[in-house]
Amino acid sequence: MGLRSKLGLIFLLVSSLAILVLCVAVYTQAQSSRLDRTRSFADERIQLAAESYDRNDVPLFGSRLDDPDLPPQLRDAVKNGKRATFKTGSPNAKMWAAVAVKDGRILSIVQDYDVNDPSMNALRRALILGGIGTVALVALASVVLAGSLSRRIVAVASTARRIAAGELDASAAEAAGKGKDEVQSLALALDTMASSLRGQLEAERRFTADVAHDLRTPVTGLLTAAELLPPGRPSELVRDRAKVLRRLVEDLLEIARFDSGVEQADLENVGLGAFVGSAVGRLRMQQSLAPDSVVVHRVGPEETVSTDSRRIERILANLIVNGLRHGKPPIEVTVNGRVIEVVDHGSGYPEELIAEGPRRFRSGMAERGVGHGLGLTIAAGHAKVLGAELTFGSALSGGALARLVLPPTPETEL
Repeated sequence: MGLRSKLGLIFLLVSSLAILVLCVAVYTQAQSSRLDRTRSFADERIQLAAESYDRNDVPLFGSRLDDPDLPPQLRDAVKNGKRATFKTGSPNAKMWAAVAVKDGRILSIVQDYDVNDPSMNALRRALILGGIGTVALVALASVVLAGSLSRRIVAVASTARRIAAGELDASAAEAAGKGKDEVQSLALALDTMASSLRGQLEAERRFTADVAHDLRTPVTGLLTAAELLPPGRPSELVRDRAKVLRRLVEDLLEIARFDSGVEQADLENVGLGAFVGSAVGRLRMQQSLAPDSVVVHRVGPEETVSTDSRRIERILANLIVNGLRHGKPPIEVTVNGRVIEVVDHGSGYPEELIAEGPRRFRSGMAERGVGHGLGLTIAAGHAKVLGAELTFGSALSGGALARLVLPPTPETEL
């Protein structure tokens, strides 16, 4: 049950209970007033009848002396010197009035007390109809009010999801609308958080870009100087570490470009299956890989997609190298329509990466090896530029599974 339904139900139940209590109170008060009027009328009649009997020995209004049907409670009250009234219970309710007269006798009057009084029946019908109508109006009003509140909360939640997706300029306060209630306070707090996050991300992006840019020149010089060292094991170690440092700087520059949002895809029509096969072949040559270390499977007919082949090759290279480094060969690359799957035979991706996606400078569990954690981050950045969906999970064999789903080729307008 949604918030709108819950609020509407709460308003309806509370208002219905309040209206029920009010109707019962009004009807009870009306019954009490009617009883009081009947008692007063009977009391006035017995007083007049007693005065007439004391003066003229003539009882009025059909009063009777020492009526044998006189209720015992009323008889006891009169014997104690009181003038009293008494209503008997249903059915055949009656209103009695009695008083002591001369000679120690009791003069009494009795009249019918009609429970089904027409005025009370009319009042009961009016209360029932009025209560039902009021409940209906309250239900309608509660649905409208709850709907308005629910729409505002849903709008704020939608804005929060947009912010989480990276649209940090989205305003929750505008989505919440005007007002000074708790929803508006929540929206303002969310905007404040987004503004702070935007500042932190901008500072992080600038720091990454500045560091990578400032390191590029000295690293290039270091690599050039390392090539001039005399042959030997120490020289090989220096050159190897210099190359690693250069790759790290290049990766940082690439991430900085993703963060700035300036990257755009250079689209071209590509036969996906054939392209993936040739890209894997080039990677084998560049990395000096054994032919059986990376295996390509093509399922179904060849499909031509409109995409950026350079970015596809970069994504494939990062996924395959990550599998070779942290998993176990062979790495199986499967192309099925617009879907590319890369599976290794290692221990699989960590649960945190599967749930939240790759994070820079976090390489996962220790058993998956060491690294800077930038390869999968860069692959995810290229996939975002392509408008593709890159997800990480576990293969049926227990290894790591990366699935790249390319967007459909847009239809050409004639």
